[in-house]
Amino acid sequence: MGIIATSVGRIGVEESGDGPRTPIIFLHGVGSDKGVWAPQIAEFGKSRRSIAFDYPGYGESDFIPDATRDDFARAMLAGMDSLEIANAHICGLSLGGVVAIAMHALSPKHCASLILADTFAAHPDGQGIYDRSIEASRTIGMRALAEARVGALVGSEAGDDIREDVIETMSRIDPAAYALGAQAVWLAEQSDRVASIDLPSLILVGSEDRITPPELSEELAAAISGAFLQTIIGAGHLANLEKPLAFNRAIAAFLGKID
Repeated sequence: MGIIATSVGRIGVEESGDGPRTPIIFLHGVGSDKGVWAPQIAEFGKSRRSIAFDYPGYGESDFIPDATRDDFARAMLAGMDSLEIANAHICGLSLGGVVAIAMHALSPKHCASLILADTFAAHPDGQGIYDRSIEASRTIGMRALAEARVGALVGSEAGDDIREDVIETMSRIDPAAYALGAQAVWLAEQSDRVASIDLPSLILVGSEDRITPPELSEELAAAISGAFLQTIIGAGHLANLEKPLAFNRAIAAFLGKID
């Protein structure tokens, strides 16, 4: 893990790999940090430059007061610029997918493709999830919130090790940063931005995702011209962590068609 200086402050980064292939950028969810992408960094770092960033206020990144989802997107673009990455495949899960869509809207030239996992253009219960999440983070704290949420976040096949990792990671998040991340994801309405996407896109979703159910990914895929939709069987909301082999295979097959 490391920290890079950017035009918007310091950003935490995990990086592996090199070579001539188009790099891939990984963007985490609201209850995670860059470390959640360890299985993907290890795998894709074998064949290309692979990077995971922390959002402002998360992990090792500087906090930006009142940051919006577009500010998160600008921070990720600033991280790419600091690493001299002009163009990359952008893979985001949940909040990461929301931020990836915002990155494309702000700077399409930076995006070679989009890989949108367990995410949406707009969530039908977004306001409710936001209200409940913020109330819990303020009243019972991040660890208790993580312990209460883990059962909904992961699928039936997730082991105790994954559940503990999810709880520990979420417990470390600054509540102020979490509040901004929750607003960025759950109050998103990016249907117009999604409709304007015109580049190769892969939509992934866990078959047991109860946070962003598969029908939201189906809607997302239908809204993007030519998008591929693939279900990760047995995974919940954190498909990349729960089923890394299937998740990685799906991305590798997609990149093999377009790279």
